[in-house]
Amino acid sequence: MPRDPAGERWLGTVIAVLCFLACLAAAGTVAADRAARGWARELRSEATVQVRPRVGETGATAAGRAAETLAGVDGVTEAVAMDRKTAEDLLRPWLGAVALDDLPVPFLVTVHLDPVAPASGLTLSRALAEAGMDATVDDHALWRGEVEQSAATITLLGLAAFLATVFAAAAAIVYATRAGIEARRAVIETLSLSGATDASIIWLFQRRFALLAFSAGTAGAAVAIVLVAGLRGLGGLNGLSPALPLSWSDALMLSPCPLVAATVALVAARVGAGRVMARSGPLRSGIGDRA
Repeated sequence: MPRDPAGERWLGTVIAVLCFLACLAAAGTVAADRAARGWARELRSEATVQVRPRVGETGATAAGRAAETLAGVDGVTEAVAMDRKTAEDLLRPWLGAVALDDLPVPFLVTVHLDPVAPASGLTLSRALAEAGMDATVDDHALWRGEVEQSAATITLLGLAAFLATVFAAAAAIVYATRAGIEARRAVIETLSLSGATDASIIWLFQRRFALLAFSAGTAGAAVAIVLVAGLRGLGGLNGLSPALPLSWSDALMLSPCPLVAATVALVAARVGAGRVMARSGPLRSGIGDRA
């Protein structure tokens, strides 16, 4: 099978770029999903209680009583009453440099839950009610639901981007296969006259484009692996950004990309060559009869 250096070079470049983009989409999807799951896990492991003191009772005293009550509940590992300075530090990024001393800062209790068997918000509310305390429990269920929904959306978008690049690579290979068969029609006719079957001729194209896709996929995946590893190394424990925490396993996850590209090329070349050979079958049969 004679080669087409110019056409195959451009096709290899397209496949390499598509594999690079597919690897970035896969790594970004995994990192975003990891971040969202980490945030959801942190929200699931904590709860916040707002305590309203009784008449003649200070807020600090009420928060301390609530912390003692919640510390003995099953599924709670620790309950800490938040002092005013900590509450002001939490409000300052939202309110700016204002006089927080004059604001009615709520009295809060931070509850750390057992990660294996966490106490529910209903259980915490019941324990506080039995202790005669006026308090509101926030188990972060609303925020956790939004984070998990965002994680699912990001995962679907990343999967769609990955599948789109795979489809684009397959379409490019099918087009290149058809063009290659049309350009080598004289070679195919010669092979047919020499006794070559359609399956053997199609296999020549499959092998050619599978090897091309494998080498191009290796180049694209190698660049993506170097980029992901570089971002992971430069960013410390959480990668370049806590919003996209990369892991060394992400770079390892991209290593099968050349095999995936070769498989896609194998199937695409089979489809493209099969259709062209089916259309050119009568012509080759007529040539064979005249020979």
